Amino acid sequence: MFKALVVEKDEDGKTRAEVQEISEDRLPEGEVTVAVEYSTVNYKDGLCIGPGGGLVRTYPHVPGIDLAGTVEASDDPRYAPGDRVVLTGWRVGEAHWGGHAQKVRVKADWLVPLPEGLDPRRAMAVGTAGFTAMLAVMALEDHGLATGQGPVLVTGAAGGVGSIATALLAALGHEVAAVTGRPEQEGYLRDLGAQRIVARGEIDETIKRPLEGETWAGCVDAVGGAMLARVLGQMKYGASVAAVGLAGGATLPASVIPFLLRGVNLLGIDSVMQPFANRQRAWARIARDLPLDKLDSMIVPATLNDLPELGAAILKGQVRGRVVVDVNA
Repeated sequence: MFKALVVEKDEDGKTRAEVQEISEDRLPEGEVTVAVEYSTVNYKDGLCIGPGGGLVRTYPHVPGIDLAGTVEASDDPRYAPGDRVVLTGWRVGEAHWGGHAQKVRVKADWLVPLPEGLDPRRAMAVGTAGFTAMLAVMALEDHGLATGQGPVLVTGAAGGVGSIATALLAALGHEVAAVTGRPEQEGYLRDLGAQRIVARGEIDETIKRPLEGETWAGCVDAVGGAMLARVLGQMKYGASVAAVGLAGGATLPASVIPFLLRGVNLLGIDSVMQPFANRQRAWARIARDLPLDKLDSMIVPATLNDLPELGAAILKGQVRGRVVVDVNA
């Protein structure tokens, strides 16, 4: 028997989540059984813990799109008992039972060996949010971003992706401008390395001009919507925006003019289905480039019992930094 956060749906379509003890024979099929040590809370987790958001296929369900721990049993030669592993994406925690539990059983293809320099707790401080932030930074670099080109904008900077993107970019030597709608987070963002704080109200309104002054050398955008449309018109010639989220809406009320007259690039970042080689590359970069003291400063500790409340809070934008869930506490 082991503990897990189990979400159930009643006949009226209402969901409830509670920690239960369940037996290992209820775990879904997979080649590798992992003793989970830590998980985390992402926006998708909030949906799956609560209303489902169309992500959960069947109930009862165990959410948790991220996990890190130690291999307990393996039918795949790539992994052996005692190996430390990390998992993000692949619809685990959505279509497949996830990491808000003390044990999971998953496909070997979904796992990545935990890189040297990271333990399971810090790996979950990174989680999907940090993994996505690293993919965004790598994409910007692959499209020409280098230090000294000018400020790099991070929208939704106090959130999970934004926090790690801010810390990564600053550690790599970039001048970071952090956008937030929460003025009380200025000290937190400056501690992460932001040199400039941009109030959300300065940049989240659509304007009639398709182009403004060339301001940003790059951008990691977690907001989308009108803010992304506005930012596209402020990018420097040939600069890129890595789009990682839609906290401000899925509609993009933009003009093609920035693409045609300034050669601006809009780069879509997906972390769920990334191939293994790029996952390894991103995790190796995280272990090398992300300052661990900055990472530690983002951590909000939690247990399985805290998850129903945290799931609701993250949907309301009330979670700062990275929640790290000790599933054995």
